[in-house]
Amino acid sequence: MGGMVNEAGHFPEVCKKSIQAMTADMSGAISDRFFETVDLQAMTKLSPRELEALGRITKPMYAGPLDRRYRPISWDEALQRITNKMSTISPTETFFYMSGRSSNEAAFLLQVLARVYGTNNVNNCSYYCHQASGVALSSVTGSGTATVVLDDLERLGRDDVLFIIGANPASNHPRLMSIIHRIKRKGARVVVINPLKETGLVRFRVPSSPSSLLFGTRVADEYLQPHIGGDIALLTGLAKRVLENGAHTDFGALYADGWEDFAGHIAGSDWDEIVAGSGVPRADIERVGDLYSRAPNAVFAWAMGITHHTHGVDNVRAIANLAMMRGMLGRPGAGLLPIRGHSNVQGVGSMGVTPKLKKAVFEHLERELGVTDPGDEGLDTMGCMVGAAEGRLKVGICLGGNLYGSNPDAAFAARAMRSLDLVVYMSTTLNTGHAWGRGQETIILPVLARDEEPQPTTQESMFNFVRMSDGGPARHEGPRSEVSIIADIGTAVDKSGVIDWAALREHRNIRKAIGRTMPGFEAMERIDDGRKEFQIVGRTFHEPQFATESRRARFHVVPIPELRGDEDRLRLMTIRSEGQFNTVVYEDEDRYRGQERRDVIMMSPADIERLGLAEDVRVTVIGEAGSMEGVLVRSIDIPPGNCVMYYPEANALLPRTVDPESRTPAFKNGLVSIVATASRWGPSTPAHITAH
Repeated sequence: MGGMVNEAGHFPEVCKKSIQAMTADMSGAISDRFFETVDLQAMTKLSPRELEALGRITKPMYAGPLDRRYRPISWDEALQRITNKMSTISPTETFFYMSGRSSNEAAFLLQVLARVYGTNNVNNCSYYCHQASGVALSSVTGSGTATVVLDDLERLGRDDVLFIIGANPASNHPRLMSIIHRIKRKGARVVVINPLKETGLVRFRVPSSPSSLLFGTRVADEYLQPHIGGDIALLTGLAKRVLENGAHTDFGALYADGWEDFAGHIAGSDWDEIVAGSGVPRADIERVGDLYSRAPNAVFAWAMGITHHTHGVDNVRAIANLAMMRGMLGRPGAGLLPIRGHSNVQGVGSMGVTPKLKKAVFEHLERELGVTDPGDEGLDTMGCMVGAAEGRLKVGICLGGNLYGSNPDAAFAARAMRSLDLVVYMSTTLNTGHAWGRGQETIILPVLARDEEPQPTTQESMFNFVRMSDGGPARHEGPRSEVSIIADIGTAVDKSGVIDWAALREHRNIRKAIGRTMPGFEAMERIDDGRKEFQIVGRTFHEPQFATESRRARFHVVPIPELRGDEDRLRLMTIRSEGQFNTVVYEDEDRYRGQERRDVIMMSPADIERLGLAEDVRVTVIGEAGSMEGVLVRSIDIPPGNCVMYYPEANALLPRTVDPESRTPAFKNGLVSIVATASRWGPSTPAHITAH
């Protein structure tokens, strides 16, 4: 969804995060005095919010091994330093990383640059968010994205059910709340599954609805609060209740493989294990199971509360199993919806910013552009961090985002980035990566914001819908288009002249290449003719025919994982605040949770009492990778044994444990112990991070 109108044409669709991001894009330039007076060490003391608030980067900046601060350099010098270094090392000693802030055009060109240069070490931020959804859904339907379109949500009505699992759209995806308001008025039911009782999922005021704005909209009809890591146990219990009710359909026999094994596994599951593993009383599970058993239609939506686990892929498979056993897949008004961010993260993956491309895609790239498979295995995001730390990688090129700040084990992340010979950032504003994530040499290239692009760009929504943005005038002299920067680098390192980089400076030509090479994007080749935005072909399933070789979906037997934690260690999940977009923090206040600051640990009143603590007592939080001192204790509605802290600050505590299939870190299933600390500094002292 983009602008003030969603893809169905509803107006106004307001999103505070989008407004905050646009406000940041409109900010003034960072003053020369800042870089002249604030050294690199001082920059590490600034918070994500303070760095973001400094304003726009408008000049290429450089810091070398002997520099104490960043200094401006010319565009020519910056590009020459980058391309000279790339020419002196093996391409497989370089990696390319991309956030979701960029366009499809820049994403396509970046991955083409990587392959032409000679490496498959190209990846994107989805490895740290929804990669588990993509892997799981591909194993179920053959496609790694949502099976529904926006209209499938809008058509939910009386007695239909929307499941919101491990997600907080009131804070992180507020435009969904207007849809929820509309379907609730038609009699749809909403089931929320989240360890944390989120105020905005109990009642929410939708700005685009006068009645909701005045009186609020009741959101959750049922709110289940499992333990952190207890989702599979809970989903198993819901499936067991559906089976006990005889509410399953013949979908498994007619349209899917694996039904008999799955049904046998569910029938043999033990209620005591389900209750212990989930932390949810059996009566509550049965009540929601009965509600689902009666539902004519259901859509299952989830976010990173599901994917940020070592069993994130299995979490998503368990959701898909629950949908399929009642035939809630392969028809209108029902299906699966991973709730992705406002940015173009899904489009970046669709454009091939991933280590492995399908053979057919490489064949298309070779036929149309002369691009061949470099032959190396290619590294995912965590693989690149490990490769950097071990000295196997020399150069990292990051388009957007904050690779350092998005990693678990912050001390390791800093060490990995510091081990690189050269780190290149293409950024609009400063972030903690520019302070902590520096290589021996670091170059920051200022880029245009999306609404400043001199040519139209496209993005992809989580509903597989491609939209077009016009761009507009630049607010500052100095920043350049991402596409032009990539083309400049490509021109210098493509010694054989494989690509006509001059032609691909025109976004229109990139879109034509996308349409000819990327399956499902054929309409992209014609989008400039009539500006007709389009649904990507082959991803939405309104008939029970899927993108697998057999054309059938697949059930998976998903065992209940062991619940982590004990009397001495709480389960920790990291969360984002209302005034935050990924690692970017726009404001410290988190209005929905009643927090005015971020150096807090939120836990149940029962645990506060059990541990002999009190509200606003300062503690040291000891994690598996590091510790944080001077953290304030706050109470919140969460089951005992669980706690929450803010991302990315709490990344210092989390180990580099990943899901073995998706390689997604377990940001929402860490373990911490808490030690009370006497403080002589008072309540304004920020938390201090210490690495193990």
